Amino acid sequence: MPTPSTSPTPDSSAYDPTPYDFLAIGLGPFNLGLACLTDPITELNGLFLDNKAAFDWHPGMMLDSTHLQVPFMADLVTLADPTSPFSFLNYLKESGRLYPFYIRESFYPLRAEFNDYCRWAAGKLDTLRFHHQVTTVEYDEAAELYTVHADHLRTGERLTYRARRLVLGTGTPPHIPDACRGLGGDVLHNSDYLDAKAALQAKDSVTIVGSGQSAAEIYYDLLQDIDSHGYHLTWATRSPRFFPLEYTKLTLEMTSPEYVDYFHALPAATRDHLNATQKHLYKGIDSELVNAIFDLLYQKSLAGPVPTRLLTNAALHDARYEAATGTYTLGLRQEEQGQDFTLTTQGLILATGYRYRVPDFLTPVRDRIAWDDSGRYDVARNYSIDTTGRGIYVQNAELHTHGFVTPDLGMAAYRNSCLIRELLGREYYPVEKAIAFQEFAAPSGPAAPYHPLETSAA
Repeated sequence: MPTPSTSPTPDSSAYDPTPYDFLAIGLGPFNLGLACLTDPITELNGLFLDNKAAFDWHPGMMLDSTHLQVPFMADLVTLADPTSPFSFLNYLKESGRLYPFYIRESFYPLRAEFNDYCRWAAGKLDTLRFHHQVTTVEYDEAAELYTVHADHLRTGERLTYRARRLVLGTGTPPHIPDACRGLGGDVLHNSDYLDAKAALQAKDSVTIVGSGQSAAEIYYDLLQDIDSHGYHLTWATRSPRFFPLEYTKLTLEMTSPEYVDYFHALPAATRDHLNATQKHLYKGIDSELVNAIFDLLYQKSLAGPVPTRLLTNAALHDARYEAATGTYTLGLRQEEQGQDFTLTTQGLILATGYRYRVPDFLTPVRDRIAWDDSGRYDVARNYSIDTTGRGIYVQNAELHTHGFVTPDLGMAAYRNSCLIRELLGREYYPVEKAIAFQEFAAPSGPAAPYHPLETSAA
């Protein structure tokens, strides 16, 4: 693969004249999977840029024993190419852990293990460029190429690349509720939990605000040590209950090409309504963890009342910080009762999720992007967002158009197979069109009754 010039001009900039077939910005699991799947395709010349020093996936949430909520087959490549040398099973074999994983009898890799697997895969690729902070993307009408400017964060060098197409995989940054922006103190998002854990456990009280898997993992982690550190622990969620992730097999069929087709064809208002009501399909808590939390509470209660509170229907609408006492006062509302109350705490963890934000570097090409009435990308079924439908593609920025399967690791290989078909102009990896037994849309004609095959007597 071509590499950028290493001889900077006097203005400390380097220009790579090679026009790449595509340039991918951002290296999470989705674009890393694309890098693995395009590696053997000699007809495609691509480059991947990321501002991190190396691949690292949610390092602040690498708690001991936490695991993925999807099986190991939802790795970077397997569901597109089970024979790929970048598979999770090949990683285990090369790491000498294939038999222990087999004996463990769990389909679900540990989260730290998955991160190590991704780093292993990244180490085998020569198309990845870390320390690259993309600053501006422009479009050259005459050459029909995108020009991508980036700063090398380690050397200070300014770099320029050109590509026919872009794939945006910049991820979803942590979401901070309006009530907590500029709050002061040491409030933190759950993505920074591990770095702050020791300081949190030195406080008299800790409160977790939010719902979902991350909030549950942190609550369970802090609950285990509550006796030895002596803090009061509170978990407040606006959800009416601690929803488990729905993981039945017919529900899993909704993570399918057919459901994406169905969802994408719905009116935007209907899609937004469904996304608001389907959170338990992708933001729920692993049911085993829900049960483990109860069991731990029960175990600790044998010695007396546990200094903890679980507050449901509790929506955060106000917060303030008093520097003199190092205390947060949270204004909450019990939504079903319509009753306001306050809660004071020294430690505050916001497990409030992640939301996509349009990168600033796209400003020069905004007129080439299709937008919906709400100012979001109008993502086409083929994952393109530009007005031509074949120039800029997105990874994990299409929740509002493609549904709750968007952040699902299990659908990443399918989406990458579709993207490769777009980039290459032909199907390289077979792209599934139908895998579900159930039908999501109304039949196009009269629904015929099902008649089982009859066998005749000899």
